[in-house]
Amino acid sequence: MPISGLPILDMLRTKMQWHQERQRVLAENVANADTPNFRPVDLTPPEFDRRAPAAQTVALQRTNHMHVGGALSGGTGPFKSARGGSEIRPAGNAVGLEEEMLKVAQNQMDYHAAATLYSKSLGLVKTAIGKR
Repeated sequence: MPISGLPILDMLRTKMQWHQERQRVLAENVANADTPNFRPVDLTPPEFDRRAPAAQTVALQRTNHMHVGGALSGGTGPFKSARGGSEIRPAGNAVGLEEEMLKVAQNQMDYHAAATLYSKSLGLVKTAIGKR
């Protein structure tokens, strides 16, 4: 099996590509901050195979009735309308620069985390096969 065929590396590559595309979409939102009637959009997070055995065995448990339960959310297509409390200005534009810039910063940190994890995982595989 080639190293590129490992599921964890494939998922991390998919996640990094998603972050790159999301960065492009968020940049378009910021660039159109003054365009009349423009509505910001965002990408729906990638869905990894939920039927995989590892995904079925890992679940959140509430050990105390006071704990808050978790919920999954997502859209149906690659794009979803941006949510948030941004107001629609008189020209019809709904882009909130502060919100968009926060999303850009969070996206950059998430991409960096995925890239670091990819690099470390690849190094671990190389060490395991004696290539280091």
